[in-house]
Amino acid sequence: MAAPENIDYIEEDQRNPYASANKWRHQESSSFARAAIARDAHSSSADTKDLTNFLNSARVEGDGSGAGNYKPIVVSNSDGAHDGGIVDDGKEVVCGPLLNYRRMEDRTWHGSVLLVIKGGGKIQRFQPTLTLTRVDIGGANSTDVAGICLYSDPRNTFWQFPLVCDIADTESKWAYSIADVRYKSTTQPKTNYFFVPAIDESMRIMFHSCNGFSVGTDEDAWSGPALWNDVVRNHAKTPFHVMIGGGDQIYNDGIRVSGPLREWTDIGNPKKRRDFPFPESLRAACDDYYLNNYIRWYSTEPFATANGQIPQLNIWDDHDIIDGFGSYVNEFMKCDVFRGIGGTAHKYYMLFQHHLAPPISTYTSDVPATTEHGSDQHDPVQLVDTFVREQSFDSSYIIGSSPGPYVAQHSMNMFAKLGARIAFMGIDARIERTRHQVNYPETYDLIFNRVRDELGAAAAAGRPFRHLILLLGIPIAYPRLTWLENVFSSPLIAPVKFLNRRFGFGGGVFNHFDGSVDLLDDLDDHYTARTHKKERNNLIKRLQTVCADFSVRLTILGGDVHLAALGRFYSNPNLHIPVEQDHRYIVNVISSAIVNKPPPAAIANLLASRNKIHHLDADTDETLMALFDKDPGNSSKTRSSNNVTMPSRNYAMLTENSPNNRAAATNGHAEPENANPSENQFDGKDGHSFLSKGEFGAGTKHKAANFETHGKDNDGGLDVCIRVEIDQHDKEGKTEPYGLTIPALNYEAGKFGTNAHSHHLRHHRSRPDTAGAASSFAPSTAPSLPVSAPEAGHHQG
Repeated sequence: MAAPENIDYIEEDQRNPYASANKWRHQESSSFARAAIARDAHSSSADTKDLTNFLNSARVEGDGSGAGNYKPIVVSNSDGAHDGGIVDDGKEVVCGPLLNYRRMEDRTWHGSVLLVIKGGGKIQRFQPTLTLTRVDIGGANSTDVAGICLYSDPRNTFWQFPLVCDIADTESKWAYSIADVRYKSTTQPKTNYFFVPAIDESMRIMFHSCNGFSVGTDEDAWSGPALWNDVVRNHAKTPFHVMIGGGDQIYNDGIRVSGPLREWTDIGNPKKRRDFPFPESLRAACDDYYLNNYIRWYSTEPFATANGQIPQLNIWDDHDIIDGFGSYVNEFMKCDVFRGIGGTAHKYYMLFQHHLAPPISTYTSDVPATTEHGSDQHDPVQLVDTFVREQSFDSSYIIGSSPGPYVAQHSMNMFAKLGARIAFMGIDARIERTRHQVNYPETYDLIFNRVRDELGAAAAAGRPFRHLILLLGIPIAYPRLTWLENVFSSPLIAPVKFLNRRFGFGGGVFNHFDGSVDLLDDLDDHYTARTHKKERNNLIKRLQTVCADFSVRLTILGGDVHLAALGRFYSNPNLHIPVEQDHRYIVNVISSAIVNKPPPAAIANLLASRNKIHHLDADTDETLMALFDKDPGNSSKTRSSNNVTMPSRNYAMLTENSPNNRAAATNGHAEPENANPSENQFDGKDGHSFLSKGEFGAGTKHKAANFETHGKDNDGGLDVCIRVEIDQHDKEGKTEPYGLTIPALNYEAGKFGTNAHSHHLRHHRSRPDTAGAASSFAPSTAPSLPVSAPEAGHHQG
């Protein structure tokens, strides 16, 4: 339910104490403040506001040419600048524009632009207008789009502009601009451009994750967000149609170090920390922190430039809230502080990353029923001088049926077309997460029902999807670290934990929240963790069935681990199924981080040493692929045997080799003599070898790594290029590309025998069923770390 346009007057002592540094809406000069001390602050504030509003309402605004005498009356600081207070004309931009993609329907592209304006309240005095123009036809079809207010309080107003573009027979270029607003920087472009693919083409995709720095990182030593320069450069050469964010688009962990949770974090006793309240005063302080951190980060160049030019499509992960959120022990996750910051972070995730109105109010221990499992009550204190638009969701969202256990909101999963032959689904793996589950069984049912409906409808219309992109916040084809989990959860660690609680012994080993071993929450957060094993295996088997039923190739995008790697599932080599016809062949592109620093090379090498061949079931193997034929540039980051994990910052590009391309590029390795290996060269090979022509010669010399040949073939495959930073001290963010091609799937049911036959072929690998009942989804989280150098070992599970 939306906040009403007008609410009953609430006495001053009920107001949010963090709404302003004083009772004046504007920052007064020091001399004026001294003169005003003796006055009644409440009545003076009201009188001043009423007077300025009345005077401004009677003035006539000029046309922008300098004609007319309009100038808004504002209260400025002593030097006459506006930096010290709110400019009350509703035109000063503090963040944006931010561009999002939503969906395609028939020949129409839908997206949105978000603009954050300084100042606001229950009633907005200025409504901005966006002008949208198709550039490549001479601007004849300009459209004015009125801004929609999503949320406004005395600090800021969030305006959303819905974009609707015709999809043409050829790629089209669009321009948008917002008149009569003032940007902070005089060099910020007043017009931004984006591109929409042709009706018979798929989107060019950019994928990133971990877009921020962990607490304590020397950001200057890592040249800040340097890799976004590379993104912008490549976008200028061949524009991306969509920018997929795999989680941790912003790092909010500083809230417990330099923010309002410092006092709570410093409490040494976990029980006292668990019982700490989350009153309105703390909620307001945390609200300010999340708001200001989003404005700061989303205004940072060159990330800000990319935000305005490449439409975003995002899910979130723990750092969008706070490190490890959802993966600590249950009784601690249910504490007031975690529930409070979960709701507050969700509010700004909705606004900045999805351009959607947030819930009316969020959790506090003062009024806990406000968000208690979907209650429609709201906290009137949070609505003082505040407007919240009624919530509505685009058809691209698949909304979970039940609120999460720690964030009392519903998960926001997504389905969208990425052009002619690529479908996309994103799973919100944070709202429903606990230490023992990633998502509810009912949510998986909702997602798979929607995906099956969409794939079936496309096939029936004669325009089937050939590729399905699944976005997860965490890797799913990744090395196991069960031995490390066993050490951290062993009874042998209990005496050390006791000494830590009583005397602070081993303080760096234990986390600041529930007293568990630090890193255990990271391990529990991954699909490959033992607690998530059953849920993970069921998810993969269910995905395999979708691939077989619709002959669609699935590719999974995942980040989180601060390393680049490429995992994949594939059929048991004894089944002799070519990858081109193998519905079990699923690649997990692991691209992380685009900004955060990577782990030491020793960690990458350790992960590489754990790169066993795992058996999901009797028919499916999994392992990491040897993608990194060399270290980036002239560096020696990893040991020579590690060609599966890369501890450098990175991002990924994915482009379909459209069947409409006229000239076919060389498939596979760039060297002509190696370009066309025989089909039987891959028969019977395991995952430590190349499994198809598309994988053959993967790395820096592959045609998918070459900007001139990337995506230029016409076989329907998907070219993947992971671009890896060469030098962390290079502010230009230059990268080394590593590529491979994922072939399209041509599946024929029954061609390679039945499951019974394949089971017979693998009788020597018989073991207990790791997946359980097909309809059962138990909790699952997996350790996050990449894998590397080929080892001869095989491992079950």
